[in-house]
Amino acid sequence: MISVAAITPRRATGVSIDIAAALELTDFLESRGVDGITLLGSTGEFLHFDFEERTRFAAMVIKRSHVPVLVNASHSTLDGAVALGQQAIADGAAGVLIMPPIYFRYSQESLRAYFMEFAAQVKGAVYLYNIPQFTTELKSGTAADLLSTGAFAGIKDSSGSWENFVALQRITPRVFVGAEPMYSRAVREGAYGAISGVANAWPELMVAIDRRARAGEDTSALDARAAEFCRRAMSFPFPIGLREAAAVRGLNTGPHAVPLGVDECARLAEFSAWFGREVESGF
Repeated sequence: MISVAAITPRRATGVSIDIAAALELTDFLESRGVDGITLLGSTGEFLHFDFEERTRFAAMVIKRSHVPVLVNASHSTLDGAVALGQQAIADGAAGVLIMPPIYFRYSQESLRAYFMEFAAQVKGAVYLYNIPQFTTELKSGTAADLLSTGAFAGIKDSSGSWENFVALQRITPRVFVGAEPMYSRAVREGAYGAISGVANAWPELMVAIDRRARAGEDTSALDARAAEFCRRAMSFPFPIGLREAAAVRGLNTGPHAVPLGVDECARLAEFSAWFGREVESGF
């Protein structure tokens, strides 16, 4: 299954979410056959928005969506994460994701305590979220210990490590892959699905990879296109490349959080032109 790691459209000025644009994005993604939508993850730049903005946004998208919606409840504190998680479940989210507390680094022992307390207080499907690029790494052994308690519905692993995926797959049937270049291989080994940033801008590609991989068909050409997209998009500060690609699709993404330099702006224009040609060429 493909759940989209959705961007969060921003208004032209200030630090607030463009709800109307977000609902249009929801409609666009559903029309392209995705299986779910994930809000306010790393691609969704959750850290820019306050509690009230995050909860209102999530509630509106959940109400609009016809596919299951997961909500990232991550925060810099346990109390903040719990409050966000409880509200998301109350608003009808299919589940919540929880990453290690943001910004500061913590020991694996502290992470165990944090995640277990979160799961004890949030009564719903709770998914661990490992993204070592931005937070303390949730090591596979720690994740396996937590998953073996039965307190968690599964995990999204964005480490890009095949070894991590194999270790986690032994513990839980619900491993969401966050690294698109390895997704078709992971599907063949039993991956539950992907929570995909690429699908945010190119849902047709990721849906095609998912369906063909599950049917046992060759996906090598599609995998190569996904890998090339990732190589180009991830050369910019995250998630600017993904937001720019969504804008190429005619979606209103709003301004980037931070302006780029002159050279990067020129490269971004080249990326947009390349992506426009890729989309037009179909499969």
